[in-house]
Amino acid sequence: MSRHEMRFAGLWRAPLPPDTMYAKLADIEHYPAWWPAFRSVKATGGQECEIVIRSMLPYELTVRLRPLVQNPVERVLEAELEGDIAGNVRWRVGDDGGHGCVASFTEHVSVRKAALRRWMPLARPFFHLNHAMAMRSGQHGVVAGARHVGPTGMWMWMWIRAASPTSRRRPER
Repeated sequence: MSRHEMRFAGLWRAPLPPDTMYAKLADIEHYPAWWPAFRSVKATGGQECEIVIRSMLPYELTVRLRPLVQNPVERVLEAELEGDIAGNVRWRVGDDGGHGCVASFTEHVSVRKAALRRWMPLARPFFHLNHAMAMRSGQHGVVAGARHVGPTGMWMWMWIRAASPTSRRRPER
């Protein structure tokens, strides 16, 4: 892996049927409505689109997204990214044992935006944190939307806390 490459992986849990989560993730055009890090999505022809992403750090990424795999039976999505970052992202959605679904993602990208490449050696931990915040905002958006079709009240709050990766603290050594 070169010094400009980054890999990310994670899980989202949500009180949604797996097919509903897959459909939500496949509908990229509507990401800005529920995922705050996606500032805009513009169709550019065919299935391709241009997306603008920004999380907590003061920079935007403009990327052309081209779907490679859209398999609703296996609930797998994969896309190629080209622009300020280049690489691919993959989602796989499955059942979470009857409590909703789990969506796993992997992302492997190379930073191409010149201003960010200059800062890579020092800023890599901040880029990872920025990505984590963007992903967390997306997971919160999915769960907030699921409240209309899932459980509500105190039980829902407890379920969100239990599913949140930050709710599990590592034991201190």
